[in-house]
Amino acid sequence: MNEKDIFAKCDTDGGYFGMFRAQGDRYYTMPVMESVPGKIMRFDGKDCLMWSINNYLGLAENEEIKQAAADAIQEWGVSGPMGSRMMSGNTVDHIELEQSLAAFANKESAILFNFGYLGVIGTIASLVGPDDVIVIDKLDHASIIDATFGAVSGRNQIHAFRHNDMNHLEKVLKKVNETRKAGVLVLTEGVYGMTGDIANLKDITALKDRYDARLFIDDAHGVGVMGKTGRGTGEHFGVQDQIDVYFATFAKAFASIGGFSAASKNVVEWIRYNARTQIFAKSLPMIYVKSLKKTLQLVEDGQDRRKRLFDIAAKLSAGLSELGFYVGKVESPIVPVFMPDGETGTAMEWIHYLREKGIFVTGVSYPVIPRGFVMFRMIPTASHDDADVERTVAAFKSLRDDKNIQLSADNSEISRLYGGSQHA
Repeated sequence: MNEKDIFAKCDTDGGYFGMFRAQGDRYYTMPVMESVPGKIMRFDGKDCLMWSINNYLGLAENEEIKQAAADAIQEWGVSGPMGSRMMSGNTVDHIELEQSLAAFANKESAILFNFGYLGVIGTIASLVGPDDVIVIDKLDHASIIDATFGAVSGRNQIHAFRHNDMNHLEKVLKKVNETRKAGVLVLTEGVYGMTGDIANLKDITALKDRYDARLFIDDAHGVGVMGKTGRGTGEHFGVQDQIDVYFATFAKAFASIGGFSAASKNVVEWIRYNARTQIFAKSLPMIYVKSLKKTLQLVEDGQDRRKRLFDIAAKLSAGLSELGFYVGKVESPIVPVFMPDGETGTAMEWIHYLREKGIFVTGVSYPVIPRGFVMFRMIPTASHDDADVERTVAAFKSLRDDKNIQLSADNSEISRLYGGSQHA
């Protein structure tokens, strides 16, 4: 390889998912979906029961939201408003939606972002100064990792703690406080979207107060889902008022695009005037602003949807467990199904088998989970029903029997993923 040519790497199988890229894969990576989002989606020429999209409340199929979007298109087209919020793209509708989101999050104020990923980056980068320290959970989402390394000038400003391990978090905070020159920001998710386990927010909030730190929560998979009224993982634990910056995306339960950060008014105004990912971006188009108003109403009134979602998740988890599959014990509706021998070829064979049976799943392997396992990350939704669960469990039974998969009783390595929530 010509190391002096910046493009030389592009002809190799290096980089993320390099083998799949080199093969031109569109089956396991970047699969081409041939229908609109829903519990049944067309893939590779056949209808499949979908367990891989984060449409938690089933709102992707909602006709009221579609009508709100159609009305916005009729009035505003796809371009309006034009310009950034700073210049010519600010409207009463944007302001009203932010006010509604702030009330929903039980915070003083909120700011909209065009994409969840950029919202995380913009919020964190705007708040962290040259002498500040960031403390992250080792399994935090890529957007948090990117925000972390983009916000600081030196790696000595970044400290990681073992996933959901409160004893280790306290040790890290103690060490940071010995030499700190400025502020400390703890970054964690609410619900971890890959493994489905939830952050121990009661202990995290207690520790951040004890060691004079601030707390940022990315609740992408918790908003609309967790808590009695769907206000997220903070509500689930009763600590929403102790979260300094609450971030949520619209790409999951809200079945849309964008996100928001909510905090005290002075903090949000600082973010509004300093988050480069929003200052220099076009305003969120009105088709999303108008439809999100309707979506927020449905999320707030979504108790029945949430109940059905958790009911389906419990039935799917129980059915697969009865077959001998190891299902991670989580409090969120995500159903992580672990299987031994997660070598790439084997995992792909199993994914292909299930998809040929009309069950669309995706697999996750090392480094997200320990070596030697593959995880099928199953996403139940309020749109699924008992018949869907029965059909899926039957397909997994056929997979187990036809492929002679030996399901081990020793899952200690996987259990470690859920055993880190030690109290400080």
